[in-house]
Amino acid sequence: MSWDELASAALLGTDRRPLRDDLLAAAAVEVLRRRAGWRPAEQGEQVCAPEEEQAAVGRRAAERLVRILGGEHDRVLPEWLSVAAGAGRRVPAHVLPELLRKGRLDPSIRAHLGVLAGRRGRWLAERNPAWAYLLEEPTGETWELGSAADRRAYLRRLRAAEPGEARRLLESTWERETPDDRAAFARVLGEGLSMDDEPFLESALDDRRREVRQQAANLLTRLPGSRLSQRMAERARACLTIEAATIVVEAPLSCDKTMERDGIRSQPPRGLGERAWWLQQVIARAPLRMWGLPPGTMLRKKISDWDNEVKAAWVRAAVLQRDPEWARAMFAWDPISDLLVALGPDEQQELAAGFTKEHDLDSQLIMVLGGVSPRWRERLATAVLRKIIQVAGTQPWNLDELVRLAGERIDPALAGLAEGYSPVPPIQQVAALLRFRADMIEELS
Repeated sequence: MSWDELASAALLGTDRRPLRDDLLAAAAVEVLRRRAGWRPAEQGEQVCAPEEEQAAVGRRAAERLVRILGGEHDRVLPEWLSVAAGAGRRVPAHVLPELLRKGRLDPSIRAHLGVLAGRRGRWLAERNPAWAYLLEEPTGETWELGSAADRRAYLRRLRAAEPGEARRLLESTWERETPDDRAAFARVLGEGLSMDDEPFLESALDDRRREVRQQAANLLTRLPGSRLSQRMAERARACLTIEAATIVVEAPLSCDKTMERDGIRSQPPRGLGERAWWLQQVIARAPLRMWGLPPGTMLRKKISDWDNEVKAAWVRAAVLQRDPEWARAMFAWDPISDLLVALGPDEQQELAAGFTKEHDLDSQLIMVLGGVSPRWRERLATAVLRKIIQVAGTQPWNLDELVRLAGERIDPALAGLAEGYSPVPPIQQVAALLRFRADMIEELS
């Protein structure tokens, strides 16, 4: 049986899709057959791989990449790829098959593979369907000649340098873009966002693709002066009445087409009522400055009904609108990592260092630290190392993820600090990984 037939039987059940053989045995045979080889292609003119245009990484860097692919500190692979791509290098040919196999299984590492695999990598991808994903990754080509990924990368670079020119370029081709490309291009406009982008984004609210409409609404929410923000402010005023010590809430009774156009989703997630869902979305998209009071003052007011819904909406508003003052206040109420996006790297680390000092080691601490931009500097690094020592004496079995995260996120220039901080094994594990990364970066530079 074909793999599709086996998958169908597994999903529907053998009662509805009978098999002559045992399902698991047949699947095992098919897996072995697929791994053992493939049907030879029809003979035709053989085309050799083209000559490379960029230099490969050095021998030591290539050897370290092989070790990483083999499982040694394999979670630093994205950093290796990022640093190598930034240096304008490619991976040696003998490493390509394993790296392309890894990329097929893990889409998160593909961002730099189009450049790092070089011309030989693309030549291989054209001949192996399992590696064809590489042909969709950016290679450094121009807007006119590049693939969809190349054009996204080009637009991102232009947006960072000349935001208005990038928007005008996108407007000139918008109607000819595919729905998938329009959704991806809309996300790029988040860089350098300004009121100059408002007319274009307002028109994108009528796009046929839901992802495009949602992204446009998210970006317009970041512009307090946008027409969408003003419409949301009017709706929010109908929902919340601010009094001296209380906030009176009246959740929306319905979700009409104009609300849906502005990014309000009518169907709530499982377990949440419709009115609560509409209320959260309206408040999250209303400009935070419309309330006219500091967030601390708003949080101290009593909300007799819909308290959690209103405050959850303010959390979402702080994230959507990238408002630092509200992000700090809402982090104190509900310390979730998404709020850190509204803060700069320095403040992220300050906030996370204080949270690490005061909070027990649990999944919430790990999530907060995971939301902090990498290359942690000394204050946050020291707070995390101190936490590791505290937990090592009471719950050593609970340290694995924190130790790995510290080794992957602390600035590798602080390897010496970690080595001398304490002789306890978990700290030395962090130091060893920092030293591994420091050597890795030196080899690639």
